Amino acid sequence: MSTVNAVLKRMSSIKKPQRTFLIILLTTLMYLPGKATFRNLSRYSDLHEKTYSRGFRRDFNFVQFNTLSLSEWVTNGHTWAVAIDCSFSPKSGQQTYGLDYFYNSQHSRSEKGLELSTLALVDVDYNTAYHFSSRQTPKLDDPKETRVDWYLKHLQDDHSALPPGVRYVLADGYYSKTKFINGVQALGLQLVCKLRQDANLRWLYQGPQKKRGRPKQYDGKVQFLQSELVRFESVGTVDGIQLYTGVINSVHFKRNIRIVYLIKPVGDRLQTALLFSTDTDLAALKIYRLYKARFQIEFLFRDAKQFTGLSDCQARGQKALHFHFNASMTALNLLKLEDRQRTQDAHRSVISIASWKVRKFNQHLLERFSSILGLDFSLIKSSPAFETLCNYGAIAA
Repeated sequence: MSTVNAVLKRMSSIKKPQRTFLIILLTTLMYLPGKATFRNLSRYSDLHEKTYSRGFRRDFNFVQFNTLSLSEWVTNGHTWAVAIDCSFSPKSGQQTYGLDYFYNSQHSRSEKGLELSTLALVDVDYNTAYHFSSRQTPKLDDPKETRVDWYLKHLQDDHSALPPGVRYVLADGYYSKTKFINGVQALGLQLVCKLRQDANLRWLYQGPQKKRGRPKQYDGKVQFLQSELVRFESVGTVDGIQLYTGVINSVHFKRNIRIVYLIKPVGDRLQTALLFSTDTDLAALKIYRLYKARFQIEFLFRDAKQFTGLSDCQARGQKALHFHFNASMTALNLLKLEDRQRTQDAHRSVISIASWKVRKFNQHLLERFSSILGLDFSLIKSSPAFETLCNYGAIAA
C-alpha cells in the first residue's frame, strides 16, 4: 500500500477520491482469492461493487504509474529491453467491445474472445519482465487495416514513455513483418525477432569487384546445410546450443540483417531456430540473450491470469476493459517489485506469486481480525510471530 500511495502522490493529476480507490483496488487484487469480479472485490474490501463499476470507467494513466514505480530499477545499470506480445482472453456475450476471433495459443486455433496487446519492460540481466502498457485489440472494420498496424500503433503511442536506455524491441516470429520492422526503426529502435526457416536470404558479396559495371552485391542464396555452415562465423556453444552468425540480406525485408542460427542436438535429431536483429553490429550472443529474455512476457500473462484476474472482468465497455486489464497486470508488477525489494541476492529471479498472495491474504486477515476485535494492529505487526503467521500456507518458490 505504501508503494502505491507514494507513486500516486507523484502523479499530480490524480485527485484524492481516485487515489483512495486505486490504493484499495490494487491492494485487494494482490491478495484476492477467487475471480476479480466487481462483486468478489467488494466481498474483500470496504467498497461496494457499484463503486468498482464506476471506478473502472474512469481514465487513469497506467503507463505513467508503471514508469514511476519502475524508475528505481531501470537505472541500476542492467540491460533493459521492451517486449511486445498478445494474449487471448475468453469472453462470453455479444455486446462486449472488441469481441472477435483471435488466435488462442493454448488451443492452437482461433476462438471468439478478446485480445490484449502488451508492452513489457524486460530486465535481461535479472531475467524478469514488468508490465508497462496494455491495450485491447479492437475489431477491425477497415479491410485495409491489419492487426499488425494496430500492434505497431500501440508501440508508437507509448514508446515516448520508455526509459532512455531501451533500444531493442523483442518479439516472436509473428511480428517479423516488413511494415512492423520499418515502423520500429522509424522510432529509433531496433528489432530482435525470429525468422521462418524458409526465409529468402542472400549472402553479401565480399570478393573483388570488376573495374567496370555495377558492383556485385550478393553471392547466392543462404542455405542452412551442414556443408554451408563454414560460411557462417561460429560463436561457440551456449547452454548446449551451437551458435552461428553472419550479416546477410533479406529479400523480403529489403535490408541487411544479422542472423543467429541455433542448432541443438536432441537425441538423434537436431533442433534449429533462426533469430535476427535489424542492428547488424549487435553481437550474436546478445541477440541470443535478448530473445531468450523475451519469454518472460509469457510468464506475465500466465501469472496475471492465474493470480490477479486478468481474464475475469465482467464489464463490457471499452474503458472498463482497458482499466481492468491494466490494473490486473499492474497489481502483478507490485507483487514482483515487493519481492525484488526484499531479495538480497541481485541475481535471484525465481518468484512464487502464489506464496505472495497467501502472505498478503494472511496479513489482510490479521488486520481484519484486529479491526473487528478492537486490537492495536501496530503491536501485532511488531510481534516476532507476525511474519510466521503471514507465511502460514505459503509455497516454496
